Amino acid sequence: MSKDTSLSQSASLDEMSWQGLTLTQAAADQIQKLTPQGNKHFHISIKVSGCTGYAYVVQLIDAPSDDDIAFESHGCTFYAALTSMPFVDGTEVDYVSQGLNQAFVYHNPKVKNQCGCGESFGV
Repeated sequence: MSKDTSLSQSASLDEMSWQGLTLTQAAADQIQKLTPQGNKHFHISIKVSGCTGYAYVVQLIDAPSDDDIAFESHGCTFYAALTSMPFVDGTEVDYVSQGLNQAFVYHNPKVKNQCGCGESFGV
């Protein structure tokens, strides 16, 4: 029997255990620069998007909701939407600079394919 892992799934922490998400030191440093006063929180989720299925959504939120999971990595606390966990569990978030471009990069072991431009992924 397979579990439905659609975005509308109402997962329960009691039903599933998560490896979690981690940050590289570069990602933790960037998040701390984005949230210096501690009045905003870094939040990761996904949305249905693109040609391969899903896209990452990064937001600075005022407060986590009851449906968010807190993670800590390199001294930085951040949050992920519980509904996104079946798609992002085990992901390492990095922050890279290439020339003039800077971006968060996701090393997600669940990704099976990506679109050519890198905007969306499939699991």
